[in-house]
Amino acid sequence: MTDIAIRDAIVLTADEENRLFERGTIEIEDSVITAVRAARADDTAIDADRVIDGSGSLALPGLINAHTHLELTPLIGAFSDLELTELLAAMTAVYERIAEGEFDYLLEAGYELAAYNFLAGGVTTVNAMDVRPRVGADTFGEAGLRGFFGPALSDLFWDRSVDEQFARARRFIEEYHGTYDGRIRAAICPHDDWSCTRDLWERTASLAAEYPELPVHTHLLELEASNAMARANGAADSLSLLEEVGLLDDRLVAAHFRVADRDDVRRTAAADAGVVHCPSVFAYWNPDPELQWTPVPELRAAGVDVGLGIDDHYWHDSYDLFGEARQARLVASLEGTGRLSSMELVRLLTIEGARALGVGDELGSLAVGKRADVVLLAVDTPKFAPLTNVPARVANSAGAGDVETVLVDGEVVVEDGRVATMDADGVRSRVERAVERFADETGWNLHAGGGEPPGPLELARDLPKRGPARLLSRLALESIRAEFPG
Repeated sequence: MTDIAIRDAIVLTADEENRLFERGTIEIEDSVITAVRAARADDTAIDADRVIDGSGSLALPGLINAHTHLELTPLIGAFSDLELTELLAAMTAVYERIAEGEFDYLLEAGYELAAYNFLAGGVTTVNAMDVRPRVGADTFGEAGLRGFFGPALSDLFWDRSVDEQFARARRFIEEYHGTYDGRIRAAICPHDDWSCTRDLWERTASLAAEYPELPVHTHLLELEASNAMARANGAADSLSLLEEVGLLDDRLVAAHFRVADRDDVRRTAAADAGVVHCPSVFAYWNPDPELQWTPVPELRAAGVDVGLGIDDHYWHDSYDLFGEARQARLVASLEGTGRLSSMELVRLLTIEGARALGVGDELGSLAVGKRADVVLLAVDTPKFAPLTNVPARVANSAGAGDVETVLVDGEVVVEDGRVATMDADGVRSRVERAVERFADETGWNLHAGGGEPPGPLELARDLPKRGPARLLSRLALESIRAEFPG
C-alpha cells in the first residue's frame, strides 16, 4: 500500500521532459516516489496511509542549496553594512578562534537556526563547507534534512597544522558519511584555489583516492588570484593544477567559477565536473566590478551541470534559495535578455544542483524511483493569481514564505508552514542567548540598529599570521614574475 499520496496538486516535475501536470498525483512508498501522473477521478479514494490534499498547491522537487557555509549563521545582520575589507577581517578573526575550538555555543545555535530556516524555505539538501562541521551534521540529520558536510582544508588561510586538518577530515568521513539513514554524507573540502599550496592539493587527491564515492567541494576560479596562485604552484592555471593532481573529474563541485574563460568551460565540461553559481553574494559584496559574472549560459550550453547556492547567507541576510534563481536571471541579463529561461532556472534550483553534487540519479526531480523530497507551495493566494506560466512564477515570484509542506525521504518535516521536526521557540531563544554571549566575550556591538565589530587592534590580535603571510608573499612573487618574465 502507498505510504503517502499527494493528489490534485499542480506538479512541476523537473524531470527529463520537464513535465507539468495541472492536476497531478504523486505516490510515495518506502521513501521513494512510485508514481507521478495526472490526477484521476478515483484519487479521492486512493489507498494510502496518508493522503495530502494538494488543491491550491504547487508540488516541485526539494530545493538543493549546492554551496553554503553555516557556522556563522547567528551573525546574520552583523556584516550587512561593513566595508568589504572590514567584513573579511572580522569574519577571518572569528573563524580563526572557531578553528581553535572556541564559540561552540555559537556554532550549535547557528546550525539549528540554519536548519530551521532552510527547511521552512523548501531547501531539502545542503552542501556545506565549514571549519568544524560535526555539530552541523548531527543537527541537520536530526532535523530530517539532507546534507553534504566536510571540514575546510587550507594551508594558507589559517594557522592550523595540515596534518591535524587531514586527520580531522578523515575522522569526520569515517564517523558521519552515510549516517541518518544515508541523508548525511561527507565531502572532501579543499577551501579554494588561492589559499592552498600544491602540497595541500596533492594530499587532497590522496584522501580523495581513499574515498572514491565522496565529492570534492571547493571554491574555484572565484578571484583573479586563483590563476595567479596556480602559477605560483607550478601550474599554468587553476584547472591545470587540479588536472595534474588528479582532481579535475566528475567528483569536483566548483563554487563560483567567476573568472572562467571559454577554455575553462570546455575543460570543465570534458571532465564532467559540476559548478555552483551563487549570484547574491557577489551582487552584494563585489570585490571587483570589472570581473565577469559566472558564465552560466555558456556552462550549460557546454553540458556542465550548474546548481545554485546561497553561500554565506549571513553576509547578505537571506536564507531564500528561490531568490537566487531570480538573481541568477538578473545577472545573466546584464549581457542581454533571455539568456536563461524560467524552466532552466527551476532546473538550477533542483535537478542540476543534484547532478552537480553527483546525486542526480536519486534527487532533484519528481520521477519514479527518486527519493521522495517534495515541496508544496501555497499558490491559491492573490500573490500567484492568475497562475499562468508556472515555471516563471517559481523563478520570479516564489519565496520561502510560500512553502506550506516539505517532505524529505517521504517524511513530512514541514506542515502548514511550520517545521515539524524542530522547536521554533527553542531555536530562537538559544540563538539569542548565543549572540548575547558572543558579544560579551568578543566586544562586538550587536543591536537593533546594526552591528560593529571590535576595533582594528582587537581584530589584528585574532587574525591568523603565518598562513596569510605565506599567501601574500606567494602572490606578490608571482606578480613580479608576470611583470618581469625571464
